[in-house]
Amino acid sequence: MGCRTRAAASELLRVVAGSDAEGRPALVPDPQHRAPGRGAHLHPTTECWQLAVRRRAFPRALRSGVALAGALVEDHLASIQQHQNSQSDSPHHRPETGARSS
Repeated sequence: MGCRTRAAASELLRVVAGSDAEGRPALVPDPQHRAPGRGAHLHPTTECWQLAVRRRAFPRALRSGVALAGALVEDHLASIQQHQNSQSDSPHHRPETGARSS
């Protein structure tokens, strides 16, 4: 949605319209691709997320007439980024081969 680049569904993050902890309408990440209802897909990067937000792609794609908060998706993307950074900092990870030494 954001960068409009094609990719396999397994590589993309599905986002659905739902509600946050307070019950307000919000965009909700669906990494398992199992939530009911209409979904929108984007690459799990902050760059793709920001492009989609700037283009106002979510209300159109999800056919939502109300404003949807994006904090849940932003938090999810931040946790993905943090997880990837912690893996790349691992001394036993060899990114050139993808292998791990023991």
